[in-house]
This record gives sequence, structure tokens and C-alpha cells, in this order.
Amino acid sequence: MKKYNTSPISGMQELLPPVQAIFNDYKSKIAEVYHRHGFLNIETPTIDRNEILFAKAGGDTEKQIYRVIKTDESAADSTESLRFDHTVPLARYVVEHESELSFPFCVSQIGRNFRGERAQKGRFREFYQCDVDVIGRNTLPIFYDSQVIYTFISALKSFVSSPVRVRINNRKFVSGFIDAIGATDYADDIYSIIDHAEKVPAEKTQEYLKELAISDDNVVKITTFINTAGDINTIKSMLDSMGIEYLNEAVSSNSSENVDLDRLSEGLAELETVMTELAKMGLSSDEAIIDLKIVRGLDYYTGTVFEGILPEHPEIGSIGGGGRYDNLASIFTDQKFPGVGASIGLSRLFYIMRENNLIKSADDTNFSPLDYAIISLGEDCHQAAYELAKKYRDNGKSVTVFPVEKKLGDTMKSAANVAKNGIVLGEEEINSRSAKVKDFASGEQTTIEF
Repeated sequence: MKKYNTSPISGMQELLPPVQAIFNDYKSKIAEVYHRHGFLNIETPTIDRNEILFAKAGGDTEKQIYRVIKTDESAADSTESLRFDHTVPLARYVVEHESELSFPFCVSQIGRNFRGERAQKGRFREFYQCDVDVIGRNTLPIFYDSQVIYTFISALKSFVSSPVRVRINNRKFVSGFIDAIGATDYADDIYSIIDHAEKVPAEKTQEYLKELAISDDNVVKITTFINTAGDINTIKSMLDSMGIEYLNEAVSSNSSENVDLDRLSEGLAELETVMTELAKMGLSSDEAIIDLKIVRGLDYYTGTVFEGILPEHPEIGSIGGGGRYDNLASIFTDQKFPGVGASIGLSRLFYIMRENNLIKSADDTNFSPLDYAIISLGEDCHQAAYELAKKYRDNGKSVTVFPVEKKLGDTMKSAANVAKNGIVLGEEEINSRSAKVKDFASGEQTTIEF
């Protein structure tokens, strides 16, 4: 017989039932928090048109998209691909259904996405993302940036036992800073250097900046910028130390744009407003901080950007994030649908939590997803077992039926591996219309009639 490689494809996550149950529990908790915070759930297709997915992918992401090739076509003829995130398909969804939706449209999506990254620990090519987004028509108040961030951190706190922190920045503010120091021509390169600053030694970051042929003074300013984190006063003090002028004015939380401000002042004002609103919602300075390293790699972010971390485990890095994307849907329509969203990459987060012993191992978990296992002692008992199983199922219980194939003891062991309680039905139980229910955890037995 030919031998087959039965291991999962590299970059794919496959879990045994006890661990899968924990994963499903976390996914359910995230969904519950999203719903409680006012987000309506939808699903978009896993496969979409290339013209949709490639419209805003760009850069490395575009290289990682899986194309769908039908049996009668070549790769060059492919017109469809697997989605790489939920945001671009959501933009298409909103444009398609805009006359049927109420705005602002608060929406959640939980499902698998696909990205052809180089497989490595904690990086998967097929992965679950749990997203929340708010889409406005024409305008979207800055208030919703705060609401999405608060929902994001609340979802993480629902299943993560260690402290969670969200690090917040604003792309307008970063862009305005680059303009203010006269480095506009190098903006894209500086964005990339900032985005990768935590992944390389500090001297490498300085080396990359010097390679841009910008002045030594600007190298110092950008390095200082990258290493600044704290509250809004910390950020203003940094600007003051560099002699960079800004309008010292926050925006109303109900405002969606500040056309009278330069980009640096506008971004700073939005940052201040977001932080003020989060404080009103009850987040402490330990849970929400401004961190100027956060710029997010995807090109469609235009304002607020943020990432979640576990401060007690800095080696883990980002555990999710998101931001504002004012211009995403404009590719598909002349109408303006600004949005802000957050995403928890559950597959990666679950993996790194297990690696760092932040969840129970399968051995420590009383895995019993089913309520009852009914054990039938022969074909003459099957019908009674089916009837009792139906009775339990009709009352919302989960039940499996086992026939005894060898020894009763072996069947009981199998039943105890998948169920909380066991019921043995033989001729005696059927004649008396009563049976013992054994609690596998405690060993206690009770009598039922059926």
C-alpha cells in the first residue's frame, strides 16, 4: 500500500478535540462581546474577484494572495482568489447593499482568511480572524474609533487572563510629523522603518534612516519620535522639544473631519479625542497608551491605528489591531464610506497563548463536550437507546449512542472520554423503564425513569 503524508500542510492549524473545544470557547466569547457592544454579524464569501481583492492589497500582501484556478484554466486566466482579510470584502459588501443598510453600520465578521506567508511558528496560511467594523456614509464621527478600540480590548479581556494593553497612534499625525521635519520625499520609506522598528535592533533602525540620505538632525528626530510613548502630554512635549508647531486643540468626539487643521495638528487632535473618550469608557492609562511605533503595514489605514499587546509578555508582540480607513470603499463607488475596524487574529493568538502556558493544556482540561453517552447492550436495546437520546436532545442536551462491541468496561472508558454522564441500557433497564446515570467525574450515580 502506498504511504501518504497525513500531516497537515505547513502553515495550517489542526487541533485535537479537547484543544479545539477551548479554541471554540474563545471564539464564542469574542462573538458574545461583539454582539453585546452592538455589532451585527455577517459573513462574506471566502472567494472573491481578483479586481476586488487586488484593489487595495498592495505590497507584500498582494504577493501572498492565493489565486483560485479552475480545472479548465491556467494561472494567468484566474479571475478569483481567496480573501486575505475581512476588510476589503466588507467594503464591497457595503457598496453592494448600501440601500438596505442603516448607517453607521456596526458589523462583526468571524471566519477563516488565507494568506501565503512563509510558514513559521504562530504564523498560519489559513487562520481565523474576528473583526468588528463601523462604516459611515459620507462621514463617521471620531467617537467610533474609541468605540471600536474599547470593544476590541473588551473582547480580548473576556478570555485572556493576563493584562491587555492597546497601543494607539494616528497615521495623519505620523504623516504630518514627516512633513514638518521636511522629509516628505522619504515618507513611504520612513513609514516602513517605523513599522519594523520593533523587529530589528535600534542601531539597525538608525542605519536604515541614514541610508535615506536625510540629515543627521532628522535621524535624531525620527528616532526620538519612534521611541516616544505615553499620554497626550508626552507627545506634545516631544513636539515642543523639537520646535514643531501644532494647534493645541482636541476635536469633538462627534466630529469626523478637521479641514481647517494641518495634518499633524489634525492627527494630534484625533489622538487626544480618542484617548479622552477611552478614559471616559473606563480604560486606565495602563490599558490604553499612545505609542508612536504603531503605524500598521496595510496601505488603507488613514487615521487612527492601534495594536493590542500583553505587557507581561512583550516577546509575543501584537495580538491584534486595526484602524481607520476613510478611502477604502472609494475604489468601488463614488460615494464615501469611511470606516474604522479591529481584528483579533485568533489562530495566531491561540497558538502563542498555548506556547506561553497562558491557557490550560488539554491534559488539565476536563474535556467533555457531550452531556450524555447512552450505551446499548445489544441490538434489542437500540430502539430504547434512540428514544432516550431523542428525549434528551429535544431538551437541548448533547447525546451520543454507543453499542457494546467488546467489553462493557472498554465501552465505558470510550464514553467517559467524550461525555459527562453515562447511561447503560440493557434488558433489565428496558423492562423496568429505569436506568442509572453515572457522573464520570465524580462516580456518583442517580436513577432516572424513561
